[in-house]
Amino acid sequence: MIHIRSTGEVQKISRACQIVKETLEIIQEMIVPGISTLELDIEAEKFIRSKGAQPGFKGLYGYPATLCVSVEDEVVHGIPNNRKLQDGEIVSVDVGSLIEGYYGDHAKSFAVGKVDPEKEKLMSVTRECLLDGIDQATPGNRIGDIGYAVQRRAESNGYGVVTELVGHGIGTKLHEDPQIPNFGKPGTGPKIEAGMCFAIEPMINMGTPGVYTKKDGWTVCTKDGMPSAHFEHTITITEDGAKILTI
Repeated sequence: MIHIRSTGEVQKISRACQIVKETLEIIQEMIVPGISTLELDIEAEKFIRSKGAQPGFKGLYGYPATLCVSVEDEVVHGIPNNRKLQDGEIVSVDVGSLIEGYYGDHAKSFAVGKVDPEKEKLMSVTRECLLDGIDQATPGNRIGDIGYAVQRRAESNGYGVVTELVGHGIGTKLHEDPQIPNFGKPGTGPKIEAGMCFAIEPMINMGTPGVYTKKDGWTVCTKDGMPSAHFEHTITITEDGAKILTI
């Protein structure tokens, strides 16, 4: 079932989204060579709770942390630990919050120190993929239009689109219908209507699309060991198109 949210519900989702937006702003300032991913997680949880919210990921499906912190060839769902970030790496940080019964979800990839131009381009194109997808999230279009826009931008730059993981509807659950793949055919899938709320999240690999999951049961990595980037916004659909709630 795809929910059509009321104005009041969208306001609650928006409140959760502002918390995750501010969380990533804090985390961005902390990302320097030598900091551990666990330190980032501790600070994120402290901030989210200070806002009267709960970490949206912690405990969900058994996940043990507030953030998903994925470094280099880790695509998503990296568990924070004592690993220290190194100059030249890229790190993707995904965070959720829950307040008044509604979720917000947001992710960005960051440079650790100075990264090479290839990694800068990967992050830039992945961000563009997200914006292209959001542009297609307008009443009367279909979910396939979003995925097609993401896929076209990524593959035109020679990148691999992860197909095993998708974006999603969002509201009283973190993951709701519809699934929003980062690939697809125009004019296919559920029709987009005003009042829907989505989390669109391209996961784009520098190399091939293939991924595998580590023995921890969570961390998804590229099969070829090449870097991956991940950007995500939560949006709501208005009569005039998409409104990004995580900015």
